[in-house]
Amino acid sequence: QVQLVESGGGLVQAGGSLRLSCAASGRTLGTYAMGWFRQAPGKEREFVAAISRSAGNTYYADSVKGRFAASRDNAKNTGYLQMNSLKPEDTAVYYCAADLSYNSVLVASKVDYWGQGTQVTVSS
Repeated sequence: QVQLVESGGGLVQAGGSLRLSCAASGRTLGTYAMGWFRQAPGKEREFVAAISRSAGNTYYADSVKGRFAASRDNAKNTGYLQMNSLKPEDTAVYYCAADLSYNSVLVASKVDYWGQGTQVTVSS
């Protein structure tokens, strides 16, 4: 099993940037594809970004394409989500996810491992 811990959330003004980190322990992060999801109050958890084991493939939700970038450093057992040009509608709890299957980190119901989440609040 792998354990995931997110950090880097906070309060930022619209147009600002944040970088989320997801630190893995228990097993080598490079074994897993990674995903990022978010959940706003009263809404379902939604897909944000995915990155393959070797970082050769990435995929983004249309709502964040061109503003967010997923990356990873397998040597440090850590994944990242760089968020630029933040908007108030990006406000949510952000979760990192890991799964042996890349396709599974595209769909919340298929993910095997989750972090505890980190709050991102974007003020207007």
